[in-house]
Amino acid sequence: MNLKRKDFLKLSALSASAIIPGVSVFAGNYKEKINRPAGELKPLTDDVKPITVEERKARVAKAQKLMTEQKIAALVIDSGTSLKYFTGISWWPSERPMVAIIPAKGEVSYVCPGFEEARFRELITIGKNVYVWQEDESPYAQMIKAFKDAGYRSGNIAIEERLRFFIVDGMRKEGGAYNYVSGTPVTMPCRLIKSPAELALMQKAADITVASIKHGISKLQEGMTQGDLAGIIAQAHDQLGGESGGGLILFGVSSSFPHGSTKPQTLKKGDIVLMDCGCSVQGYASDITRTVVFGNEPNSKQLQVWKLEQQSQLAGFNTAKNGVACEMVDAAARKVITDGGFGPGYKLPGLPHRTGHGIGMDGHEWGNMVKGNKQLLQPGMCFSIEPTISIPGEFGVRMEDCVYMTEQGVKSFSPFAKSISEPF
Repeated sequence: MNLKRKDFLKLSALSASAIIPGVSVFAGNYKEKINRPAGELKPLTDDVKPITVEERKARVAKAQKLMTEQKIAALVIDSGTSLKYFTGISWWPSERPMVAIIPAKGEVSYVCPGFEEARFRELITIGKNVYVWQEDESPYAQMIKAFKDAGYRSGNIAIEERLRFFIVDGMRKEGGAYNYVSGTPVTMPCRLIKSPAELALMQKAADITVASIKHGISKLQEGMTQGDLAGIIAQAHDQLGGESGGGLILFGVSSSFPHGSTKPQTLKKGDIVLMDCGCSVQGYASDITRTVVFGNEPNSKQLQVWKLEQQSQLAGFNTAKNGVACEMVDAAARKVITDGGFGPGYKLPGLPHRTGHGIGMDGHEWGNMVKGNKQLLQPGMCFSIEPTISIPGEFGVRMEDCVYMTEQGVKSFSPFAKSISEPF
């Protein structure tokens, strides 16, 4: 699974022909190459700068401003990405509730299992109040106490979208004159718009995924499984400094299913190879897809569909402008595919899903490029552009790049595919 410098050079020096080299360039037993100890991929993360405590405090202040405007007394956050976004704390969501409470005014507080208190306090950089509950006590009573101590004996309590039902139900049963409402009007406006520091982390994650996909392509060999290639790319992500890296790998007819088939596939010359890959850096995600043909020149239909997919993605990219509704990106990309004789709508063969999704700390978050989403694009928004063309029983083609909006317009985290033989 290691990547030699000469392998990168060989890959980058490919001619403009439509052949992705396999056995001819990388001769030998592919399983030996997969299992061989690796170490030549060097981390790309030496210059990474984590999100500062000051930035997290500014996020809390923005949330509190939104809460005051919307007459919300407090926001309750469960373990997950929003907890890390606002506090910097990563915590496993077990059956024992551990939540953060952001009041409309005042400091962030936490409700934590008693036996975890010492460990938990080591993680705190924002706020200092920890309401502890023992194993035979109610954590929900401590949550109500935190609301009251913050000065709110009644009012709207906002529930972050991933707070688990049993926690909400426990707070309700504990009593109090509280009305539980969605926290999305608070969390979404905060997380939707990325700061320069967030964009830098997403750029690093994208750089790592680009290098990992290139590495994976350089290791394609006839007879390998989809899992073999997924393992190669996952290890490349890891060696390059990406966290939780990996990919959805589809060969041949499996690529006609946007998220794959249950039927195993082994790689043959002339097969479509679809690689949908990503990782995270300091909790910020990448998501990139490339489609190539292995071993042989593409046939006329593969090439025709690939070029139509390229045109569709570029149409979506060129439509993405500040002040344009998200749904227009989908409409522009979909029109190219429909005009090419596929669809219409989500009908197959054609594009069976939205053109893109928001991305940030979660691989999929707010800001979908889909019909009906009237949200206007604005600087700081990040999203994918990934129209797929699926032809049941034959193959599918997808190019995916994540982009971000700036004051000057849309920019991509990764270089777009040049041709079917030049994936970057």
